[in-house]
Amino acid sequence: MKVFVLGGGGREHSLGYRLAQSADVDGLFFLPGNGGTARLGENLPISPTDVDAVLAAAKEHKPGLVVVGPEAPLFAGISDRLTQEGFRVLGPSTKAAMLEQEKVFAKEFMQRHHIPAASFKVFTDIASAKHYVEGKDSPLVVKASGPALGKGVIVCSTPEEALAAVDKMMAERKFGRAGDRVVVEERLVGEEVSILILTDGINYISFPPVQDHKPIGERDTGPNTGGMGAYAPAPLVDAALAERIEKEIIQPVLDGLRDEDIRYQGALYMGLMVTQEGPKVLEFNCRFGDPENQPLMMLTDEDLLGLLMDTARGRLRTRRIKTRPGSALCVVAASEGYPGSYEKGKRIRLDVEENSDLVCFHAGTRAQEGKLLTSGGRVLGVTAFASDLKKAKERAYAPLEHKKIYFDGIYFRRDIGDKGIRRLA
Repeated sequence: MKVFVLGGGGREHSLGYRLAQSADVDGLFFLPGNGGTARLGENLPISPTDVDAVLAAAKEHKPGLVVVGPEAPLFAGISDRLTQEGFRVLGPSTKAAMLEQEKVFAKEFMQRHHIPAASFKVFTDIASAKHYVEGKDSPLVVKASGPALGKGVIVCSTPEEALAAVDKMMAERKFGRAGDRVVVEERLVGEEVSILILTDGINYISFPPVQDHKPIGERDTGPNTGGMGAYAPAPLVDAALAERIEKEIIQPVLDGLRDEDIRYQGALYMGLMVTQEGPKVLEFNCRFGDPENQPLMMLTDEDLLGLLMDTARGRLRTRRIKTRPGSALCVVAASEGYPGSYEKGKRIRLDVEENSDLVCFHAGTRAQEGKLLTSGGRVLGVTAFASDLKKAKERAYAPLEHKKIYFDGIYFRRDIGDKGIRRLA
């Protein structure tokens, strides 16, 4: 079977890494892919948000499955269009993707279906938003309602910071039209964890819990990024908490979608805060996470193509995915200046021997005249598997610390996984 993977980041490389291992895949195409995916299959220079171009390529190559990686193609209607044309797609409908595209929609959906989350208010004018903030004496979170590439959330410790965040979104328009509506919500206190499932709309299969690291700086300081590293399984989630998450969050979400006649077939990511009162939803992503997917793909011990096809065909049965016993950890090597401005075109040194326990997933790379160059903010996701989390961290960091992996201006956090290691001590 031929398979299309839409996107060109580390998530797509890790999906391709697992798909390439399937005996039933005889052609793997990435649209547009990157310097790493080119080693697994064929890169097609097509934007995944160019629905007409993707459809034309699908008609030419006739894939048995199209896997949608990033969110933007879902918002553009790629799943609906390809499905209408007779192609099998792993990715929810545009209507279902509203869970990620519009934070107001997601918050009101959770309110309707009694899914635990932070209390909130929605504003369309800056004066009302500021008046509300000035009347609060507790920490707040300010969110641009629309899509903002994972950067439209500002966690505030003081009213002054919250007012500045409102200005940034509604006055300065830093996130464009995403800031037309702003959500101001209570700041939840606890520890974050990410839950990823595949669902056919009725049943679901769950991956191990993952812990992501969003802020650019160590000890979770500085502005948010797309993610600077992740590890799984996260020891924060024990059997009792996993049961609560399934009962109080996963099942009510799926029931709510069906009640509202929303077709959802694909990956659903739930970012949670584990508070003293229990788990509460911070956000939904209607896709695989990045960089959460990298360690999950290293742990997965099943044929990924079979899982994705069962999801797209509506043939799942609710269970836990089969995984290798151990832990996996991904540390992101980023360009200097990220998540702000950064230079591209830096030559990358990759002097490592990759194997089933160590893979460098490419995110912002491109090949040119036999050289591998940087082309994005997040460049590589160095991902390792080992018998325990501490060993996985050591294995992932070793080539970075010894400059076996290097480019001018390379930056990476050195504390990925430390929360889990402390919890296990």
